[in-house]
Amino acid sequence: MINPKIVLIGAGSVVFTQGLLADLFAFPELKSARIALHDIDPERLATAESAARYIAELRGAAAHITAHADRREALDGADFVINLVQIGMGEATRIDFEIPARHGVRQTIGDTLGVGGIFRALRTFPFLKALGEDIAAVCPGAWLLNYTNPMAMNVQYLVAATGLTRVVGLCHSVHWTIHDLCDLLEVPFDEVTYRAAGVNHQAWVLRLEHDGTDLYPRLDALIAENGQLRRRVRVDMYRRLGYYPTETSEHSSEYVPWYLHHDSEIERLRLPVGAYLGIVDENVDAYERTRDALAAGAPIDVEGTMEYAPQIIHSMVTGTPRTVYGNVPNHGLIENLPAHGVVEVPCLVDRSGVQPTRAGALPPQLAALNRTYLSMNDLVVRAALEDEPRHIRHAAMTDPATAAALRVEQIWELCDEMVRAHGERLQPALRATLAI
Repeated sequence: MINPKIVLIGAGSVVFTQGLLADLFAFPELKSARIALHDIDPERLATAESAARYIAELRGAAAHITAHADRREALDGADFVINLVQIGMGEATRIDFEIPARHGVRQTIGDTLGVGGIFRALRTFPFLKALGEDIAAVCPGAWLLNYTNPMAMNVQYLVAATGLTRVVGLCHSVHWTIHDLCDLLEVPFDEVTYRAAGVNHQAWVLRLEHDGTDLYPRLDALIAENGQLRRRVRVDMYRRLGYYPTETSEHSSEYVPWYLHHDSEIERLRLPVGAYLGIVDENVDAYERTRDALAAGAPIDVEGTMEYAPQIIHSMVTGTPRTVYGNVPNHGLIENLPAHGVVEVPCLVDRSGVQPTRAGALPPQLAALNRTYLSMNDLVVRAALEDEPRHIRHAAMTDPATAAALRVEQIWELCDEMVRAHGERLQPALRATLAI
């Protein structure tokens, strides 16, 4: 594969686009890649193109960079498609937080499970179906590398609704969890051996070793002597479940019924309710700073992000073998989780593509939590595939944090209000409100 064509869909997510391009152009073999940028927002697309050209020049890359308002035009002949789209942007995210909050549901990030995750998925599915159809039409051999959340729901829907098979969901949570544990334990990251598996944002560190020595006892000792460590949700979960979660405390608190419903737990574990709304504002500010700097001819920050997509592309282009963590259909990879669900496991990458590895069975207490997660995902995906609005309510009823906060009739009322608020972002059959 010479001079691969790499398409960024939703390239107007400029800060993330910058990081990916910095990583891509850090590889000598990718400096002459063909980069196609697509976004439906003309200003953001123009900013993304300016940033791409700036980064290419800074990195000494001879990349061929194009910008496209038309998605099929951008995709034509693609080898890799990187999806960064967020449907509805900040406006939809505020709906995802403000309406549930009025009904008594607390969220921190709201992009994976819960009411926020459900409706983020439902407004993304129509786009994913159209994207899949475009890929099948103009670049059927391309690999679709998805970064858009909710990761597991989106990958499950993509595979079921479009028939695409070269689909991998990518998230940096495993990498940065191990990186941060290494800092905490004062061991070099590149000397640590680890293995994780589970579902996106709720995978588990099953093995963590340095020079063949299990690092969990050292982590136990640190936690025992440091009271502040014990004030983190993921540490609390680790102490009770025996395996460290691979996502932040803010995320982890949303996927179980034990924390956000209780004022005392929010205080004890220092949970930032509504935190993602601040991140939305920060992202807008970062975009505007980048836009203004480029317009003024001023320098912009260019830093690598260690994301998996550039590593996958490099391995497939050069044959360099790597292991990354990918979100893929289960199909027996984790034997005590549903076969149709999407799981996060180590994947081998080389010229032949992304090859998931079998993780076997999870410890039963971990599998129990992951099965609840996947059950909720499945109901959301079925709502869209079957045009069944009742499954939206069933998914919310199944969600641990929502069910802990509301009576069942309140859950249905909340879903009705969310459906009305998101309106035309949802496929037509799912816009119905349902009285009982």
